[in-house]
Amino acid sequence: MFEFSSIEQYHAQLQEGSINCLQAVEHFLQRIYATHHLNAFIEVYAEESIQKARELDEKRKTGQPAGRLHGVVIGLKDVLCYKDHTVSASSRMLKDFTSIYSATAVTKLLEEEAIIIGSLNCDEFAMGSSNENSAYGRVLNALDESKVPGGSSGGSAVAVQAGLCMASLGSDTGGSVRQPADFCGIIGLKPSYGRISRYGLIAYASSFDQIGIFGHTIADVALMLEIMAGPDEFDSTVSDKEVPYYSKHLNSSKKFRVAYLEEALNHPGLDPEIALSINGYIKQLKKDGHELKPVSFELLDHIVPAYYILTTAEASSNLSRYDGIKYGYRTPEQGLELTEFYKRTRSAGFGKEVKRRIMLGTFVLSAGYYDAYYTRAQKVRRLIKQKMELIFSSFDFIILPVSPFTAFKAGEKMDDPIAMYLADIYTVMANLAGIPAISLPLFRHSNGMPFGLQVMANRFDELTLLQFSNQLMQQPGTLPV
Repeated sequence: MFEFSSIEQYHAQLQEGSINCLQAVEHFLQRIYATHHLNAFIEVYAEESIQKARELDEKRKTGQPAGRLHGVVIGLKDVLCYKDHTVSASSRMLKDFTSIYSATAVTKLLEEEAIIIGSLNCDEFAMGSSNENSAYGRVLNALDESKVPGGSSGGSAVAVQAGLCMASLGSDTGGSVRQPADFCGIIGLKPSYGRISRYGLIAYASSFDQIGIFGHTIADVALMLEIMAGPDEFDSTVSDKEVPYYSKHLNSSKKFRVAYLEEALNHPGLDPEIALSINGYIKQLKKDGHELKPVSFELLDHIVPAYYILTTAEASSNLSRYDGIKYGYRTPEQGLELTEFYKRTRSAGFGKEVKRRIMLGTFVLSAGYYDAYYTRAQKVRRLIKQKMELIFSSFDFIILPVSPFTAFKAGEKMDDPIAMYLADIYTVMANLAGIPAISLPLFRHSNGMPFGLQVMANRFDELTLLQFSNQLMQQPGTLPV
């Protein structure tokens, strides 16, 4: 029976002939159908995946060079465009919309012979922290189906967690890759802003969004980043910095300088068990020869308000294009005056959370409140960036929790949006500063659910971040004493 552990191991099996791409695809299709109730997939490209697997198996027989992702089965969050496939951002507004082009990141995966097996459920327009805001219904956490998988990339996380694909792509605007990875017990990487092209990624907040990666091993995540990163003529915000061969330089025994934020670990909202585990891990890292020191971050309580002011403002602007005129859902009512037509279309097409954020964003951009909210939030963002730069002038990394708590019960926070937003306190700072961050599944809570350690590095220093992460994954944490 086929079992996946890493891309390297899978490729070795292909070379020795103990497995082929078709058998791998059939295995994952069986798993997807057997776990259909988890609701991770919106659409499964079964026939297409089988055909691609057969083509790759035939190519391998001829001895032609194989792509770096030859036969690797990958799922895509339903905010990434894939030519001639539907993409809806899990919203009624884009139901049945077919993309006319592929995202650059998707194109790069396909050029390396990856197999895209389907599109994955998420919070509508990537707005949410629990994957309960999808037009297709909520995604279930495979470890405990009564609990959420995190959001907004919940389907992408569960697909990897439950063994429905080898790796998956998500998007991270304020933690939407790292938090689901934390709740599901897998690895989730958010690269630096501009490291991977956003062309073909449906926008939520354009100055925050970044395509992220879910995987089982650091090597797998590093390889996918290596392939997708780099310049793109279709995205003016992407970096033209040289992309290192991340996957070939992961092994490092270097001892690093690591900062941990006192306010984060002493925050009253943090689960005591999570705090105890991370504090214990800090002591272990010191014993291992790393230099760890506490750093004060007095802006911690300003992070979430600044983030939600800025992202909702950008969302309000980005989602104004969905008006029922050019494409997507439109109200079936006839004879309406234009303003009423827009109102009916957008009221029916968008879900509750998306409408809430559009209204918040429109409010903070309005003439009477622009300076009071939006301008001040931009000033806070600048201060956060400056504080991060100051920390990274003395340290290689910052470590802190991913979430204040483990995966919570479905419905538990749906009636309290403020509590849901405050859950992002540890993840949004990386997006505000544009730096890379990763969630590493090192711990397990006494309630049975996993939780991780978040590591942040300086901008475009993904190589060192992956090297340190690789070290940490060799010595996972434990339950608190």
